[in-house]
Amino acid sequence: MKGIELVVFDIAGTTVRDNGNVAKAFLDACKTFGYTIEKEEVQHVMGFRKIDAIRMLLDKFYPDLDNKDEQIEKIHEAFTRNMINFYESDAVLQPLPFAEDIFIWLKKKGVKLALNTGFTKPITDTILKRLEWKSGSTIDYVISSDETPHGRPYPDMINAIMQKLDISDPAAVAKVGDTEVDVEEGRHAQCGLVISVTTGAYSRKKLEQYHPDYIIDSLSELPTIIESIQ
Repeated sequence: MKGIELVVFDIAGTTVRDNGNVAKAFLDACKTFGYTIEKEEVQHVMGFRKIDAIRMLLDKFYPDLDNKDEQIEKIHEAFTRNMINFYESDAVLQPLPFAEDIFIWLKKKGVKLALNTGFTKPITDTILKRLEWKSGSTIDYVISSDETPHGRPYPDMINAIMQKLDISDPAAVAKVGDTEVDVEEGRHAQCGLVISVTTGAYSRKKLEQYHPDYIIDSLSELPTIIESIQ
């Protein structure tokens, strides 16, 4: 296998702690407009571009809804407000264990690192500002789902990162995330490594169904995997 030149990490649940806050903001936004969705159903769509996730849920549970596009937009705006308010004020917002250590380790190894996410750029920027993670220094590049034509499971975000960071071969890219759609994104982008973490939305048992190359319980396990193929 070709050595890894770029690692693309998801944000919530992968590099940033998520104690169910994303799902709660999602559910609260739906309830604001009278739509009741079970938390388990929301977990199924974590990782997708959030406006796509809203459409998927409304299509499933409210298929005959009038003015669906308008309702989706309103719910998405409410979700965005909820998430920005949360990330601006949450006293315990913090990286997951070993995330920043791994960033430093990758830099020292000469491996580029990027973040991608199902969030829109305003939410992503709020997180980065709070954590003092700077694109171009702490992280080589950050991209949000509203900055490409399609979100996950399409490969658009990874393709855009590769172009920006001058990585030509997807076999030299590792994708790290916590959901089914992270795995699908990595596969569609033809990444050389697709790694799932159990620190987010999905359990190990659930992740096993989607056959990533590795499942890890902590980002501290990542260096061993990267070094084994360098």
